[in-house]
Amino acid sequence: MPVFRKRHMRIERKTPEQIEKMRRAGAVVANTLELLREAAKPGVTTADLDSIAERSIRAAGAIPSFKGYHGFPASICASVNDVVVHGIPDETPLRDGDIISIDCGAILDGWHGDSAITVPIGTVRPEVLELSRVCEQSMWAGIEAAVAGGRLTDISHAVEKSIRANPLPGGAKYGIVEDYGGHGIGTEMHQDPHVLNYGPGGRGPRLEVGVCLAIEPMVTLGKPDTYTLPDEWTVKTTAGGHAAHWEHSIAITENGPVVLTRP
Repeated sequence: MPVFRKRHMRIERKTPEQIEKMRRAGAVVANTLELLREAAKPGVTTADLDSIAERSIRAAGAIPSFKGYHGFPASICASVNDVVVHGIPDETPLRDGDIISIDCGAILDGWHGDSAITVPIGTVRPEVLELSRVCEQSMWAGIEAAVAGGRLTDISHAVEKSIRANPLPGGAKYGIVEDYGGHGIGTEMHQDPHVLNYGPGGRGPRLEVGVCLAIEPMVTLGKPDTYTLPDEWTVKTTAGGHAAHWEHSIAITENGPVVLTRP
């Protein structure tokens, strides 16, 4: 789940033992997202997916970290087509040709895992599938840049560079959503620092061993401008273009970044 910028940063470093606890929380999230990937088909509602997610998380002895967070009413964010993030699950069936970004979080023994995937529903237009691929690829580029000794915005720059290396037909650009980004993670879902998905590298605090981050680009077909619905959660593209959202939680180690939200 993306977070707004914070003015003052206090970045925590985790011990190897704490990172292992985060890995276990991340595995709960990863396994839940795999169930949701398999279940997301035409005719299934996002409320159905939310029920599957809550059962999976609680069966693992964990707690859905989104449910009740600042009043959010569900265990997942289910963002369909032109919804960028924070979509509230409801009884609307998914349709052939949709895409859905599913953001999921879990707390296990006090530690958080947070991850998001974008899933095609049925037969999806090639340009929409490519949007998701570009977004996922940029997430991995950001993860690769999360190395000890670097700077925070090295991640941001790597994400943007990866997206810009894939222009749309005719030379148009994918939109990079600027109002939301990644974040630190640990005993709270949202910690410092805020991680932008754009900008020059070589700036911000040093990346140190033990820092844990959620890296999550949000990319749109067309302009990245957004607005929020009256429910005060659902964020949509102003121009109505599709959006994709991918996220992994990672730890910076002496041997490079380690993805914590894998099965």
